[in-house]
Amino acid sequence: MPDEQMANNGGHRPARPLDTIDRAILNMLQSDGRASIRSVAERVHVSRANAYARINRLIDDGVIRGFSARIDQERAGQGASAYVTLKIVQNSWRTVRAQLTALPGASHIALVSGDFDVLLLVHTKDNQELRELVLTRIQSIPEVLSTRTLLVFEETDLGADQG
Repeated sequence: MPDEQMANNGGHRPARPLDTIDRAILNMLQSDGRASIRSVAERVHVSRANAYARINRLIDDGVIRGFSARIDQERAGQGASAYVTLKIVQNSWRTVRAQLTALPGASHIALVSGDFDVLLLVHTKDNQELRELVLTRIQSIPEVLSTRTLLVFEETDLGADQG
């Protein structure tokens, strides 16, 4: 693959089409990222070597971007969560994203369409820390034109086992 094509795809080769076994593996790993190769193989009815090769291919293709733990934010001392919507200066997404990524408690950042430009999920110790984060840190970014804060009262992690 040409270097330019790899660079335009985040350093990964283009993802190959996923079949039903690939999707079953992804679903299983989403609900349990610590699942063993053996349990994945048994669950999707393939050999361990096949399961191992498929998972590695999904990683190499950039379909699986990493493995992480789902955190109960409140139990981890982050009792306040909020979605912060931002209107930003046109064509400043990369600059704003870099600054938001560096914020303590930022857990998800998305460029979106609609009435605002950016949707940011943050977790802080309490409402005072949330207020400081929004009013001092986020609103001081020169490219941020305005913000709106939506407090999260309750969350449901759809990646967690529901059964």
